[in-house]
Amino acid sequence: MPASLEALLDAAVRGVAGSSRPGQVAMSAAVHDATRTRRHLLVQAGTGTGKSLAYLVPAIVHAIDSGKPVVVATATLALQAQIVDRELPRLTAALAPLLPRTPTYALVKGRRNYVCAHKLAGGYPDDDDVLISAAAVSSAGGSRLGAEVLRLRDWAEQTDTGDRDDLVPGVTERAWRQVSVSARECLGSTCPMATECFVERARAQAREADIVVTNHAFMAIDATQGRHLLPEHDLLILDEAHELSDRLTSTITEDLTGTMIAAAAKRAASMAGSADDLAAAGQELDEAVAALPEGRLRDLPASLAAVLTLVRGRAREVFSQLKPAGGQRDETGDTARTVAKAAVEEVVSVTERLLETRELDVAWVVTDPRRGSYLRVAPMSVAMLVRDTVLADRTVVFTSATLALGGTFDPVAGSFGLRGEDAPAWDGMDVGSPFDYRKQAMVYVAAHLPAPGRDGLGEAMLAELEDLVVAAGGRTLGLFSSMRSAQAAADHLRDRLGDGLPILCQGEDQLPTLVRRFAADARTCLFGTLSLWQGVDVPGPACQLVVIDRIPFPRPDDPLASARTETIARMGGNGFMAVSATHAALRLAQGAGRLIRRSQDRGVVAVLDSRMVTARYAPFLQSSLPPFWPTTDRVVVLGALRRLDAVAPEVVPVVDPRDLERPDANDHPGPHDVPVPPAARTAVTAGQPWTAELDAELAEAAEMGLTVAEVADHLEMDPVAVLGRATTLGLTLVDGGSTPATQEPGLF
Repeated sequence: MPASLEALLDAAVRGVAGSSRPGQVAMSAAVHDATRTRRHLLVQAGTGTGKSLAYLVPAIVHAIDSGKPVVVATATLALQAQIVDRELPRLTAALAPLLPRTPTYALVKGRRNYVCAHKLAGGYPDDDDVLISAAAVSSAGGSRLGAEVLRLRDWAEQTDTGDRDDLVPGVTERAWRQVSVSARECLGSTCPMATECFVERARAQAREADIVVTNHAFMAIDATQGRHLLPEHDLLILDEAHELSDRLTSTITEDLTGTMIAAAAKRAASMAGSADDLAAAGQELDEAVAALPEGRLRDLPASLAAVLTLVRGRAREVFSQLKPAGGQRDETGDTARTVAKAAVEEVVSVTERLLETRELDVAWVVTDPRRGSYLRVAPMSVAMLVRDTVLADRTVVFTSATLALGGTFDPVAGSFGLRGEDAPAWDGMDVGSPFDYRKQAMVYVAAHLPAPGRDGLGEAMLAELEDLVVAAGGRTLGLFSSMRSAQAAADHLRDRLGDGLPILCQGEDQLPTLVRRFAADARTCLFGTLSLWQGVDVPGPACQLVVIDRIPFPRPDDPLASARTETIARMGGNGFMAVSATHAALRLAQGAGRLIRRSQDRGVVAVLDSRMVTARYAPFLQSSLPPFWPTTDRVVVLGALRRLDAVAPEVVPVVDPRDLERPDANDHPGPHDVPVPPAARTAVTAGQPWTAELDAELAEAAEMGLTVAEVADHLEMDPVAVLGRATTLGLTLVDGGSTPATQEPGLF
């Protein structure tokens, strides 16, 4: 690592996070080397590493030296906001004195995220038959939708960005649709309000920035569709890269419904004489799809192919009728025509894709209680698409806390198009984690339980869950394979435990609200499914037990998973290991990662699926988890949970990120890593009240290297209370053997 880069990283760490983390220097050097050698890079960096600083510093250096921007793409809005709102402002300020100029940055999102000035002025046909002019809304009788649109109008006159995320509180999706447009609907350079367009302003700003922050989906659209929405760049950093394949797959997955066809026909009705015929074809499609069983379409049935051909033909006819006569512009109808053409063009595109039955596409019938039956088509794999577009003409850095599965980068690298014939050169490195996982956590497999069946949670599993939750005193995040299982577990424990240990279940309120309630009360448990496996960050003693009900394999009837498995098997590979086991390993690693978020955290990950130790694929799954201390001894685990409950410090409530003036604990624990109470407050730990004066004495004792027993004797307190308070304050006391904190080897 060049001395200048090391100095910059040191300045950045001091300016943003307070202290460096193990692995930051190695990761920064690797990113810097990648920019020089033009080799792609996969970096696994555990929670608490400070990986965003580790890649942002060399990215800024590269941008300033090369004169080209660097694009950083994240999977989630939370990380995007963390980088743009908190890290980059302080990072650029810290680095400015050491660089030729102050680095600049910009945020770029999809068009739907911004107010359309032309639509707000009444230049577009109205969605849902709702007029958005001020007069129309005012006369609408004060409906909620009308009130929201009026508030949007007022906000749009004041905002500098037009960005939906800057509108607080937000509005419903239906209201936002009244003031935004899709890329297909946009008039582009012909828009009469192009100079006032918030999207164009944001993209113009991005063209002048050193660091451009966006999301995976926007980056994928830019790369795969050749839109050139992002500025030209030769370095792309993909954070949360473990989600890239799924995000890209979602981006190019398309649905075809009768409702969608009817809506397109309605938009074209006043300009195309064949619109009614298109609507009728949509009804025929609904009837044809409803007659088919839910699931994968290995071949298009003749009846369905005939209806799709009919829809495509009528949509093409309507599209041709939407062209202005004689090529002349229709000043009054251009906007309505553009919107109608976009809707009809989408119908044409999806029907053609379904009829082509591309080798790498998978089509299936979806049955939804609200939407009925409809068609969906998705790519079987995006690996070659990533290779040919995302990896082309640029260096890409992939980083995440979970990239090495089964001890190797190969499975994930394959999904990025980095394996196989003519694959581009790449390097992989694991910079580790600042946490001592083996001392901080156990992974317990309930090997005595029967393997889970298809009937949901059995009595033995529910009894085991109850024993674990009671021993932990609540403090439990339950990760379940289905909402049915999560709800069944919640109902069972509510019946058994009453109000003593409150059980929250996903779907009972907004997820952020549930997470805040879970984090605020140590006795509360939170149960749920997919969103909780990756999206929850509750550091501290509110989450000391993470329960996983079963190995999270994809559903046997999942169309994409089954198609991928069959294809790999035909090529002579192990389809189960390449698809199902890899999927499960990634989810397990993400789920287990909910437990240890800070250096003081302690706890247990309990897997209620005995296959984790009995199945032939068990070693692969085990090696994908953080290196926790493993056991199948329930007596040991229950005892450890009871001791953790007894000495648990105060909880660390989840705070709205917009209210924080410090980095997020996910990446830069910093001050958040040691939640010291205000001096005026008296805290209670393990039944012992603590004042600021006692805290000061405890800190001094830690600096002197005193043991728990010595401090307890000096303060005339229970050693358990002393150890618990020291843990709360992030202080280290020598364990002189007077407490029961080390009954398991190296743990707790």
